[in-house]
This record gives sequence, structure tokens and C-alpha cells, in this order.
Amino acid sequence: MKRPLLPSQERRLQAFGENLKYARLRRDLSSEQVAERAGISRSTLIKVEKGDESVALGYYFRVLAVLGLDKDLLAVAKDDELGRALQDAKLTVKERASKRR
Repeated sequence: MKRPLLPSQERRLQAFGENLKYARLRRDLSSEQVAERAGISRSTLIKVEKGDESVALGYYFRVLAVLGLDKDLLAVAKDDELGRALQDAKLTVKERASKRR
């Protein structure tokens, strides 16, 4: 059984798709051009631009690549503040053993 996204997650995915659409429009590319260059159907591109959760991540990546934005994915989780805080909280400081002569 498929677990649905939380409403906040849906909104983020929709905003991501909308950002991709605006990036396409700023580049003055038609949906047909981007779909063809990405190797996907126009209907799949429309789903990507709507932030449809049923579309595979690979298709989102293909669209990013066509738009020249694929390097932006490298910024995801690059500076993971929450992860670092959780990691630091688990670290224990070991006391140094005394030197015996």
C-alpha cells in the first residue's frame, strides 16, 4: 500500500515542479522541446511541472539537466544542520586514561 505524502510535502513538491516550469519559461523553451530533450513524453513533463509524486525522480533529474540545473542537486543536504546536530549529540567525549609509569 502506497503511503501518501503529508500536505506540507505535497506543497514542496508542487513548488519544486512550479520552479521547474518557470525555469523552462525563462529559457523560452516549449514543453515539447524540453520533453524531447529529456527523452520523456510531454504528459510526463506536465506531471513533473505539477510536482506529481508518481513521477520517478530520474525524470525530474532529466528535466533539471535539460534546463542546466542538475548541479543544483549537489546542494541538497550539503550542509545538513539537523543531521550534524543529531550526530554531535550522539558523540561521547572519552576521558583520556592516565599515564602510568
